[in-house]
Amino acid sequence: PREEIAYVTCTYRETCVDQPDFLATVDLNPRSPCYGQVIHRLPMPNLKDELHFSGWSAGCTCLDTVAAKRNKLILPGLISSRIYVVDVGSQCRAPKLWKTIEPVDVFWKCNKGHLSVVHSLPNGDILISNMGDPSGNAKGGFVVLDGETLEVKGNWENECEVPLSGYDFWYQPRHNVLISTAGLVPKCAGRGFDPNDLKKGVFGRHLNVWNLSCRSLTQCFDLGEDSLPLSVKFLHNPDAAEGYVSCALSGVVYRFYKCEAKNWAVEEVIRIPAKEVTGWIMPKMPAFTVELLISKDDRYLYLSNWLHGDIRQYELCKTCKPRLVGQVFVGGSILRGGPVAVCRDEELKCQPEPLVVKCKRVYGGPSKMQLSVDGKRLYVTNSFYSSWDKQFYPNLVKLCQVAVMLQLDVDTEQGGLTVNKNFLVDFGKEPNGPCLARVIRFPSGDSSS
Repeated sequence: PREEIAYVTCTYRETCVDQPDFLATVDLNPRSPCYGQVIHRLPMPNLKDELHFSGWSAGCTCLDTVAAKRNKLILPGLISSRIYVVDVGSQCRAPKLWKTIEPVDVFWKCNKGHLSVVHSLPNGDILISNMGDPSGNAKGGFVVLDGETLEVKGNWENECEVPLSGYDFWYQPRHNVLISTAGLVPKCAGRGFDPNDLKKGVFGRHLNVWNLSCRSLTQCFDLGEDSLPLSVKFLHNPDAAEGYVSCALSGVVYRFYKCEAKNWAVEEVIRIPAKEVTGWIMPKMPAFTVELLISKDDRYLYLSNWLHGDIRQYELCKTCKPRLVGQVFVGGSILRGGPVAVCRDEELKCQPEPLVVKCKRVYGGPSKMQLSVDGKRLYVTNSFYSSWDKQFYPNLVKLCQVAVMLQLDVDTEQGGLTVNKNFLVDFGKEPNGPCLARVIRFPSGDSSS
């Protein structure tokens, strides 16, 4: 069915509002009098967790079992390493906090911290990737929660197989493979982006291939110095042995695929050129692709370009040659009239105009996305990470100029994106003050679980 509500993670870190993060329930029904509004807020019991990702306690890989239902939403804290379990099954429009897993349990049982992406495993357990150790040093790997009790079971990977860093992951059970990306060193990323960190190993550069059943690291691809591979997705077809990974700093999207020898290979299929600029922190502004999504029919790929400010739609008729068919700017750092001047641009003839929706100027850049199951509506928020938001988009953390959630209408026949000017969720008007909004989930099903 069409999505009628969305769950959006919201944080107050770096906003000068001393309130706990919360889970917002947003009304997405165009026939509802509350359309485009936050209809419920579930505050967490602690401060400064930095709710960054969310994931279901059960996914499509285990929905053939009677007991598996999408009734629990897992919310890991990127900064606190705390894990919240929210009951969305009892009252879907008014979720309740069901369980809290304190950081000490994660620290002692796993020696992990700075938790990020959540997916359920084929056996019903829950896998959470991590970016570092309890002290904020870089350390990859995964934390496992029991699928029934939702208690921490321990580490997923074999102890000797811990990669240097971690962030996102996706898997294909029929090919017995899990692919994971690198992230950032947490204690360095927390202070903001520093150009001096380039070439110092702060930003990840590897794509990791795992044996899913043995939980062992089988291959590791070096995608280049300071490439920073973040978002990774397989095609949804469960028989498909290929997918894509987007690299934030290099602006490159790689296709990974299975070879005849049962090994995996990577090839560059998209490259978004950096723009030569003045008035910015560096003379060249990278694309910084935060999120990559693939439509459920595997026909289109979407990229959110956080710094440049555009969302891109690529047709996947030939998976080795994605074709750009849609592009729309919904913010960014190169807007006309801003402090940044573009000196040389390989793609645009002029700097894009600022976006105004429902009489409100949209600040920030497109970050987290969620696509409806039918592929016709693409939702987007404009916060990436609180300290980086504050650095690159200072207007985003000022009063009444904070995060929004937008909707793009998608042409699923010919390709194309259009901003829906009748939809805007303004998180700058929250009762406790403006907040930053992140990951979007639909209880009826979405394109990233």
